Formats: sequence, structure tokens, C-alpha cells
Amino acid sequence: MERRLTAPAAGAVGRLVAGGPSVYHRPVRYASLIDRLSSEGSAGWATLFEAWQARERGDDVIILAIGDPDFPTPEPIVDAAVDALRSGDTHYAEIAGRQELREVIAARFSAATGRSWGPEHVMPFAGTQNALFAASLCLLETGDEVIAFDPMYLTYDATLRAGGATLTRLPLDADAGFRIDADALATAIGPTTRAVVLNTPNNPTGAVASLEELEAVAELARANDLWVIADEVYAELVFEGRHLSIASLEGMAERTVTVSSLSKSHAMTGWRIGWAIGPAELVRHFGNLGLAMAYGLPGFVQSAAVEALTTQDDAVAEMRRIYRHRRDLVSAELAGIEGVTVLTPQAGMYIVVDIRSVPASDDGFAWDLYRETGVAVVDAGAFGAASQGWIRIAFTESDEALAEGCRRLRAYVDGAR
Repeated sequence: MERRLTAPAAGAVGRLVAGGPSVYHRPVRYASLIDRLSSEGSAGWATLFEAWQARERGDDVIILAIGDPDFPTPEPIVDAAVDALRSGDTHYAEIAGRQELREVIAARFSAATGRSWGPEHVMPFAGTQNALFAASLCLLETGDEVIAFDPMYLTYDATLRAGGATLTRLPLDADAGFRIDADALATAIGPTTRAVVLNTPNNPTGAVASLEELEAVAELARANDLWVIADEVYAELVFEGRHLSIASLEGMAERTVTVSSLSKSHAMTGWRIGWAIGPAELVRHFGNLGLAMAYGLPGFVQSAAVEALTTQDDAVAEMRRIYRHRRDLVSAELAGIEGVTVLTPQAGMYIVVDIRSVPASDDGFAWDLYRETGVAVVDAGAFGAASQGWIRIAFTESDEALAEGCRRLRAYVDGAR
């Protein structure tokens, strides 16, 4: 019910200000939401922030801690945005996204999944993160449980709990390559479980779910009437095999929301353009949320996205080739270090390294490495307990920087024993 207020009596405001009731000395109160928006995992970025400041000072640092492509956004994409701006595309755009962009995304997803998707199944968002947040708010609420495989991306914790849901982390076996464990998932599902989050290709591990793994998750989702929130932001960066969407499986289109973006695949992290694909009814709810939140995306960014999705497959293929080369370079540079294991990723722009056998201070290996060598990596423990004792290296720097960073890491490990 909407409550309407009447104007205060004449002089009332003045009396409140001058009279000094004790209420004005009480501390301000914040919503309980702020507690759910904080995450311990965010501390994993500490070395990155320190390294950024050091680089600005001109210090000798090598930053291998963030998944921001070092490639420029392909020129035709930039030109499309500039042309749209110069033509006056600087006003409100449709809240649910422009029809042309929604049609292009739907057509590409239809081709990838072998199922029919239309623009009514698509809504653009300001990146995968924003799409994931919208899915959380529209699917999960207080009393619901959502299960996510651990390790998981740092922001999942706050994003999935924002609406009041309980997040259950399902640790994956590091020694088994962090593969999906359907038996553990079956055991974890309870009466309040509402959704499962599936990130494939995975960040931080680079693991790509197999058809058998996806079918096992799908079977559990159908049997227990669960939603699957599928984060597929690295789908275009698969090196071996191919990416499969769980939404393509029988009976999953109506219970899956797939989120992705152009950030990683097209070197467009700063453009903030992504999308969610799901049942038409859910997309209508996304539209209502968009009305209350972002009120639509910039039209010129949507024009750039159409250009990216219709003309830039060759550019994406070249970036994928370079990422694979860099993966192999890092793997070769770190091979043979006693007690250290490199998990070769199937996709993405990261490689995780097992450093559990290397002595570390209370601050952890990542800080020790940075302070001694100037090489910034991420403590993979920030992604969850399953990856404690691992580090994540981003291969988003030049070959020279990667090779030098790996040499410094090798020398540090040899000297730390």
C-alpha cells in the first residue's frame, strides 16, 4: 500500500531544527542490504590495487592480476559508436533494449544452441555482472537457497545474496581439476534450493563443462524444479573442444537464464554491454526491473554491440589464438618447478597454479611474491575455499611481460624453499 504524507504544520520544520529533539543525535541507520553487498573475496584484489598505484609511480611492476584484455576494441566497433553519436544517438533508448540488438543476440544463441530464440527472450544489460544481478533479484528472495560451485567469481557472493537468498558453496576437488561434481550437487539440494549457478567456461580455473557434466546438472534441475543461472562470458574463448550451453538441453530452455557480454570476447570491458537470455516471462520482469534501475542502455553502445556481433568474428578468433598462445607460453615457463602444478585451462584468459607446497607468510603467497618481485597475481583463495593455496595468473599482458613475470615467479619459488 502506498502511504501519502501531508505537509507539516507551519513552523514545524523550524521547531524541529531549532528545538533539538534527541532524535537528531541518534546514528543514521542503513538497510540490511549493505551487509549482503560486502564480500570477503574482494580482498583478493588488494595486490592489484597496490600494483596499479606502483605503476603510476613508475615502479617496476608486472600486473598479471586482472582479466581486462590488453587489446584495443576493434576499430569498426568504435566507428559504429562514433557514427551513432555524431548522428544524434544520445537520447533515451528502449528500456528493454533495441529490437535490432535483441534479434542479433537471439539469432546467435539460436545458432549456438540449435534451439529457437527470439528477441522476446533477450534483454541487454550493462555487462554480465548487471545481468547476473538482475537474474538474482528476479529469481531469488529471502528463504531461498542458491548453490554455486566453488571456486566461483568474486562478486557472486554479494550478487546472489542481494535479495536475501542464502548462498551455499559447493567445493570442487582441486586435485581432480575442479570438475563439476553432480553427486555432490545432488546431496546439497534441499527443500529450499531454488537455483544453481553454473559458470562455464569457469573463472578462475578455465575448465569447460562437458556434455555429460551438463546433462547431470540438467537432470537434477528438472527433477527438483530448479533454475539454472548460466554465466557464459568466456564462451567465445574456448581453446580445445567447444562450449556447450545448458539451455540447449532438453527441458532446460524454460528454466535457464544465460548471461554473457562482449567484455572479454571483444575487448570491450569498459563499454558495459551484456545480456540475459531466458523465458519471455522472465525477460518481461527484467524490463520492469530495468525501468526501476538503469532505464535503458545508451543507444550508441547498442549500435557498437550490433557491429561487434555481426562483423567481428575474425577479430575474436585472432584474440582467441593469441590467448591460447599466451596460455601455452605461461605453461611452458612455469613447467618443472618442484612442487608446483600448473592447471592448463581449456578456455578464458587465466591460468591457476598450485603453490600449496611453497612456504608463505601470514599475508599469503600473492603478497609475498609481489613485495619481493613486483609481480601481481591474485590469491585464488579469494574465489573460495576449494582453491586455497592456488594463485590465478591473467595472461592479459604482452609475451615479454608474461615471460618476465613467470621468470620472477620461478626464481622466487626456488628461493623460498
